[in-house]
Amino acid sequence: MVVAPSRSPAPIAQRRSAHYHSVNVIVLDDDVNTFQHVVAVLVRHLPGMQPDRAWELAHRIDGEGSAVVWSGPLEQGELYHQLLSAEGLTMAPLGHG
Repeated sequence: MVVAPSRSPAPIAQRRSAHYHSVNVIVLDDDVNTFQHVVAVLVRHLPGMQPDRAWELAHRIDGEGSAVVWSGPLEQGELYHQLLSAEGLTMAPLGHG
C-alpha cells in the first residue's frame, strides 16, 4: 500500500503572521491639541505608556509632523486608533509595520 505524503501545516510563525498583521498607530501634528492633552491621552489609552515617553512623542509629533505611538497587532491597533481619535488627536491611517 502506498501512502501519500501528508502535508504538514504551515509553521506557527507563518500562521501567526497571517492572522496577526502588525500595524503602526501614528499621531499627526495639528494646531488644535496642546502638548498636555496629547500626553494625557497617550498615557490614558496606551498600555505601559509613561509620561516621560509621552512627552518625548509629543515633541516628536510637533517637530517632525508625526510619530508612531504604538505598534502591534491589527485589532489592538484599531482600538487604540479609535480611542485616540475619539479624544481629538489627529490620526494618520493605520500603517502596516
